[in-house]
Amino acid sequence: MIRSIDFYFDFISPYSYLALKKIKELKEINFKYMPVLLGGLHNLQGITPPAFIEPKLKHMINDCVLIAKKNKYDFLWNSKFPINSLNIMRGYLFINDETKNLYLKEMFDAYWKNNLDISNEEILKTLLEKCKINSNEFFDGIKDPKIKNELKIITQEAHDNEIFGAPSFVVNGKIFWGQDRLEFALDEYNK
Repeated sequence: MIRSIDFYFDFISPYSYLALKKIKELKEINFKYMPVLLGGLHNLQGITPPAFIEPKLKHMINDCVLIAKKNKYDFLWNSKFPINSLNIMRGYLFINDETKNLYLKEMFDAYWKNNLDISNEEILKTLLEKCKINSNEFFDGIKDPKIKNELKIITQEAHDNEIFGAPSFVVNGKIFWGQDRLEFALDEYNK
């Protein structure tokens, strides 16, 4: 069995974007990407998201800008935050494995670097074209009950395993929450 770090993410999480930037710099570590619907996870856990608590939102924006600047990552707080990420998250599960890395990059960059509303169908179609994904197949595929159920199951299992936010990393059954905990997940991975 190949050892890996489970990376729970949602495209609407700025911290997931910042974590992915770090992950892509780590060539020797195997990550297993675990898409969760963050809004659904928050509902299951009974959590009010920071986007709906004014002081937390203000702090989160400043925090993300500081992290991006320190790491020299292109980052722009999205003026449409938060959006409904349901279709985009289902899309990650629908597309083929060969396309997933490009899809991750394009969707995250579009939202957290280029300030695009990736929930807008016309913008999404343009991004799908960049990924060489047929948009008609995509929009049909994300309606497939199997895909819908898969996202629900991953989100429910995350909740059941006490994951409450994104990004979260799981290694050897231990949970590390937040982009700033990646180094601790790596320490656990290298034990």
